[in-house]
Amino acid sequence: MTSAELPAPYGEGAASSSPSPGAPNGQTRPSTPTPPGRVRIHHLQQAKEQGTRFAMLTAYDQYAAQVFDETGIEVLLVGDSAANNVLGHATTLPITLDEMILFSRAVSRAARRALVVADLPFGSYEVSPQQAVESSVRLLKEGLVHAVKMEGGADYADTVRALVRAGIPVMAHIGFTPQSEHALGGYRVQGRGEASQRVVDDAVALADAGAFCVLMEMVPAETALAVDAAVSVPTIGIGAGPGTTGQVLVWQDMAGLRGGRQAKFVKQYADLRTALAEAASAYLDEVRSGTFPGPEHTF
Repeated sequence: MTSAELPAPYGEGAASSSPSPGAPNGQTRPSTPTPPGRVRIHHLQQAKEQGTRFAMLTAYDQYAAQVFDETGIEVLLVGDSAANNVLGHATTLPITLDEMILFSRAVSRAARRALVVADLPFGSYEVSPQQAVESSVRLLKEGLVHAVKMEGGADYADTVRALVRAGIPVMAHIGFTPQSEHALGGYRVQGRGEASQRVVDDAVALADAGAFCVLMEMVPAETALAVDAAVSVPTIGIGAGPGTTGQVLVWQDMAGLRGGRQAKFVKQYADLRTALAEAASAYLDEVRSGTFPGPEHTF
């Protein structure tokens, strides 16, 4: 690669400013300029250091990955949430490593610029650091992803160290961890009151072990702010308030494809469920009436 082809530093280029409820004293926080080349881990670190933000969305197939990648979404997460958003399971627990590799490969092949991160599914890393390394190697070699995400607190610091020693970038996931929903008593906010310090301690331990980013799910905004202040690595929130470096949503929630009750932290930016239903209904009517296919669709 010649010097002319090297992506510019993440902080270069124009960065627009917008009101930011997460910035101190009502200040504005500039948006993060998307680098012209592949988004890398150090770009996310630069966002943390420069006080800018980045966006992450889940993706499980090539078309969603292409759209989000072309839009400029910096990080694509091949989440174990594919279990209940693609495969029809009630929770994330049943999805297997082989299934995660299949989804990961589809997203990684389609994404040209975004950093692609894949979840280590339940049962693929808990036994030992060696198991975690073996599972992660498969996600990188076969799934073609750039990093893995692992649920768990300070107890998994040694696992993070083993992964980092093996050259595998790790995104930590703390707060509410869906794989532990039975142990946590269901989908409940974590880190309230005195429990806030435990979340901070988990984040510090995992960052010290080498995690390049800490994702927090369903924690109070003040707890997330405390974590963000306690660690030097970027933070990502989902139901964690506006004070993190990045934000993530499940794309079917964000785009209004999934029906039913939505979590409080979800904002729908479109109504794809209605649009898709209307398209299918129009197709059904034309097939039944014989107006499709018409002459223009016939050889």
